[in-house]
Amino acid sequence: MTTFVYFLILSYIPTVLGLSGFFFAYGESKWKAWVPFWNILILLKIVKRPWWWLLLFLVPTVSFIMWWIMLYQLYGCFGRKNAFEKVAGSVFWFIYLPYLGYSRNLKYTEQKDILKNGRSRSNEWVDAGLFAVVAATIIRTFFIEAFTIPTSSLEKSLMVGDYLFVSKLSYGAKVPNTPLSFPFTHHTLFWTKDTKSYLEWIKLPYLRLPGLGKVKNYDYVVFNYPDGDTVALGAQNQSYYELCREFGWSFVNNPDNLHPYTRIPFGNVTARPPDKRENYVKRCMAIPGDELLIKKSIFYINGKPSYIAQTMQHHYIVKTKDNLGFSPKLLNKFDITLESIEDRSVPGALVITLPYDKVEDFRHLPNVESVTPMIEDSGVYESRIFPHSPNYKWNMDNFGPLWMPEAGKSVHLDTSNIAIYNRIITAYEGNKLEIKKDKIFINGVQTDTYTFKLGYYFMIGDNRHNSADSRYWGFVPEDHIVGKPVFIWMSMKDVEHNGEEFGKLRLNKLFGPESKFRWDRFFTFVHSDGLSRSYLIPFLIILALFYAYGQYKLTRKGNVKDKT
Repeated sequence: MTTFVYFLILSYIPTVLGLSGFFFAYGESKWKAWVPFWNILILLKIVKRPWWWLLLFLVPTVSFIMWWIMLYQLYGCFGRKNAFEKVAGSVFWFIYLPYLGYSRNLKYTEQKDILKNGRSRSNEWVDAGLFAVVAATIIRTFFIEAFTIPTSSLEKSLMVGDYLFVSKLSYGAKVPNTPLSFPFTHHTLFWTKDTKSYLEWIKLPYLRLPGLGKVKNYDYVVFNYPDGDTVALGAQNQSYYELCREFGWSFVNNPDNLHPYTRIPFGNVTARPPDKRENYVKRCMAIPGDELLIKKSIFYINGKPSYIAQTMQHHYIVKTKDNLGFSPKLLNKFDITLESIEDRSVPGALVITLPYDKVEDFRHLPNVESVTPMIEDSGVYESRIFPHSPNYKWNMDNFGPLWMPEAGKSVHLDTSNIAIYNRIITAYEGNKLEIKKDKIFINGVQTDTYTFKLGYYFMIGDNRHNSADSRYWGFVPEDHIVGKPVFIWMSMKDVEHNGEEFGKLRLNKLFGPESKFRWDRFFTFVHSDGLSRSYLIPFLIILALFYAYGQYKLTRKGNVKDKT
């Protein structure tokens, strides 16, 4: 409430005071500037814009961009022609608007007079740019957004270097929690390391617009990283809570201390709202109401074995008859990764990451003696595994059973299972939780039950032994769901350029075996069981036909002019 009062004093009051001066110069009553929405309609009338633009002011984030556009045009209607002055006045409106609104030489200039006298090229470019920003922000916020696969947790299904379009219509777009944010950024401003791209003066509650469907089992889902509510800025790619469990809270929260592995200072610790946490993509294994169990690395949903993607990867202990390794050609043929880890229990064996659909063919190679899945023993407690409590002796291959909380459903609480629901009750649903003498208090009231406000999901990577997923940080709340990856428009891999400058690659680096592009993944659609065939060639053919048709029309138009 205090922040909102400050925002009201520092922004709204100077705004209406300034607008009242402009309204008076235009011929309207000053008091109309104080009436919400009516003042916007009069502002649209002054700048000669249609009334329905008012609807854009109701869209979070877009509303602030529209406000800057309106002010930019308002200044032009009152004789300000310098583009820099108008841009600066739009950004710092709470200073410039009241200053200009009460200046003695404020005089309204008809829009037609502005057009008659001509507009500078800079003004035209600024106008076009502002409206492009509005259109792009609406599309990015509510319809579709570009996304890049950041980690190898889904490797062979969705790969590092895949450039995706994520549909927000699939599950319904979220209304931004922090509408005061810089366009086209996530949580950090461009060209800075840790400068926030958003302000928290206004915070909106969770609201999701109607979508085309709901999250289903085995969908690929883009979501905000739940553990990202708190971040050590010097180690943003790691869970802050995992760092604290491993190195100690006081050590991690000293910004000058060096990370023991990376030797980079931890930096300041900051909190982030749900919509500004890192974007992750995983496969949804369990939805609200499901019971999940992992037994010897096999997933069971509600007692039944789960779907297994053909591209799902696992670690295998491979022993060869002559204790020799494998050639790069053979590894490429079977699309596998050699981890080069010696298994202590089987001298001379190799640990290989192998896709599910390649296991049987690999097992029948003449040189292969045995291929054994690498599975941890059951009943072995691993502190990195959720819920990080010795009461639950779970690990990555043996986990659960775990029930997925469902909105409106209740659960019995005790001092044993509170470790499972602790973050839900406090971090995700905003309650105060205390345990006193083996008794549980929520918001100061003793209780042994809790009713969930949101539904929760369990997200897993297809690269099962190389994925930081829900086995490590637990549930994904429904208000963290962003969208569904639907289309890969480009895919790139890291290659050694052997001293060549970037962008000056030989043809074999573009199209040969050493190509940095995965051409077979260009223009493919994403499905739960893999990718569609590539539509790159049909797209290029259609593009060429459009270009040829355009050239034909231009040539024909030129010939007609020559004849006349």
